[in-house]
Amino acid sequence: MSFEELGLTPDLLRAVVDAGYTTPTPIQQKAIPVVASGRDVLGCAQTGTGKTASFSLPMIDKLAAGRARARMPRSLVLEPTRELATQVEAAFEVYGKYHRLSTALLIGGERFADQERKLDRGVDVLIATPGRMLDLFERGKILLSDVRILVIDEADRMLDMGFIPDVERIVGLLPKNRQTLFFSATMPPEIRRLADAFLNEPAEISVAPPASPAKTVEQFLVAISPDDKRAALRSLIASEDVKNALIFCNRKRDVDILQRSLSRHGFDAAALHGDMAQSKRTETLERFKNSEIRLLVCSDVAARGLDIQGLSHVFNFDVPYHPEDYVHRIGRTGRAGREGRAFTLAAPDEGKAVAAIQSLIGREIPITAVPEIDTAELDFTGKERRRGGSTSRRAAAQERLLRPARGEPRREKTERAKPSREKTEREERPRREPRDRDAAVAVFPARDTRRQPAERRPAAAASGGEPRVVGFGDDLPAFLARPLKLARA
Repeated sequence: MSFEELGLTPDLLRAVVDAGYTTPTPIQQKAIPVVASGRDVLGCAQTGTGKTASFSLPMIDKLAAGRARARMPRSLVLEPTRELATQVEAAFEVYGKYHRLSTALLIGGERFADQERKLDRGVDVLIATPGRMLDLFERGKILLSDVRILVIDEADRMLDMGFIPDVERIVGLLPKNRQTLFFSATMPPEIRRLADAFLNEPAEISVAPPASPAKTVEQFLVAISPDDKRAALRSLIASEDVKNALIFCNRKRDVDILQRSLSRHGFDAAALHGDMAQSKRTETLERFKNSEIRLLVCSDVAARGLDIQGLSHVFNFDVPYHPEDYVHRIGRTGRAGREGRAFTLAAPDEGKAVAAIQSLIGREIPITAVPEIDTAELDFTGKERRRGGSTSRRAAAQERLLRPARGEPRREKTERAKPSREKTEREERPRREPRDRDAAVAVFPARDTRRQPAERRPAAAASGGEPRVVGFGDDLPAFLARPLKLARA
């Protein structure tokens, strides 16, 4: 099948050819005609399958007729991360080069004033992250009453990042008469519940088994002690033919620590995570894409939607918390038919997370050894890890979904909280005996009484002796000793 058979307009076909595409992907073949017909869509597809074009191409055709009004966008695309939103905006610019559609990007880390000016000029396609979208709405800079097409992209990632309450609020602000396109890489029960709430008789489209890694990626597992992870990573980078690589950590602070460690050992490495300023993140990504940086240590902010041509390796310095994230991480390599290699460094206590990944992908990851590094045995029966000592955002979202409805009685606690150690020690500490007030002498700097009236000076000072320390009751102010003058009747 060709793009001509999908019913796209000549200007749109010309833009697709200019972009170098000739044959639509499976998700594009199934989704483009349905979106063009105006039906809601529930799509399940991995990143890298051409999902962005499957909704952007028919949207451009549908929005070609009409004109946007100030602060009233005609369509809205919600993305979980800034990088995904930026790439979607770039796709609309490439495919819509022969149309006069206006686009705006609302993401954090950018100036509000610049984004407000774009909204004032009128926007046909608004691409936004949920947080910045609500910020501008609460400032009164956006009116959502004219949105006719809503796209919720990477819904499962929205759930992981805790954005679902914001998405639900945004959907509640949109007109009921709209077309909704809902895409997710996986379909857990929480995502299915949201889809049922947002969509109206959708066409369900699934083009690949959920969470299936690309066959072009060769996977390896390295079981080692946590203290040996850095040495093993350096050894793998030195022994492998690494053209460029992404190195994933679970926590943002570990990204900076690992990047500094690699730099100290002479490796060309940079860091990328969500706490960086947007300008710095964009600059780092551009340098990595232009091969100015060989190694990019990053958090899961780069696990989805980051399309880097010819990425040779992916290293999981930490086993991801969610097995689906493993598929997205290693999916950054082996794209467009090229071969890639992925190594996962697992400590013994990460065995249960490894087992969850192998259960999801339906195969065991072969274990490989690193020279001069002792191999450890994974614990597949240990307790499930918690992110940073607390439950993950997905677990918190699941807990909210299972929380009793408002008005139901809460379950009472079965036992009282134990007193803190500090309080117990304070109660057991013997009390101090009260001091003898007569033995306690307060020493204050002597006041200069020479300038005071004689009647206000202390007795010893008036007689020329040393000033004595007196209490408040002994030092009677002069105005209190004056006779009271009563007004005559």
